[in-house]
Amino acid sequence: MLRRLIQAGAMVALLTGPAFAQAPQSSQSSLSVPLKTERPLTQEEIDKQKAADRAYEAAINKIPDKKSSSDPWGNIRQPSPTASKNNTQ
Repeated sequence: MLRRLIQAGAMVALLTGPAFAQAPQSSQSSLSVPLKTERPLTQEEIDKQKAADRAYEAAINKIPDKKSSSDPWGNIRQPSPTASKNNTQ
């Protein structure tokens, strides 16, 4: 009984380690690393971003429009029977 209790405690301890490592650290801790630092963009970075956006838009505009879906079996299938053929049978 005691053996199972110790094993269960060890399993819980081993499984909580990775979960604790994923939690963001408090700002009071000296070991915490800032996850995201925001700084204002320079004019050069803004110009590069705008140029990249224009290049992206130009590339997207070069892609042709998608054609309507084609039926690969369309040439093989028989045309649907008409109402007049169904009445004669």
